[in-house]
Amino acid sequence: MFTFLLVVQAIVAALLVTVILMQKSEGGGLGVGGSPAGLMSARGAADFLTRSTTVLASIFVLLSVVMAVIAAVRHAPSDIDTSLVKQAPATQGAPAAPNADPLAGAASNAASATPPAAAANGAVPLAN
Repeated sequence: MFTFLLVVQAIVAALLVTVILMQKSEGGGLGVGGSPAGLMSARGAADFLTRSTTVLASIFVLLSVVMAVIAAVRHAPSDIDTSLVKQAPATQGAPAAPNADPLAGAASNAASATPPAAAANGAVPLAN
């Protein structure tokens, strides 16, 4: 349905451009120049090209509104899928993966492994 309306919209747009380009230019910006044959005169309103422009423009706007409504209904937000909710691991002390970083706790282990004699003198151990 949407594709059909989109094709009709493209055809109407092409016809609208063609009809607008076929009209005679009166040079005063839509007949405001005081010409008696302007857009707002009785002769201009009765002209076939002017009427067809009005009809095609109305169809174009109507199709645009209908397609916007269809697109909004088609892509309406639905319920949230909770099947992929992240669950907490069963054991928090165990490594997450078998290929975990073997040096992950090395810095904290090295700081706690200071010899008691050096700690009593206030000496700072040298890092390699």
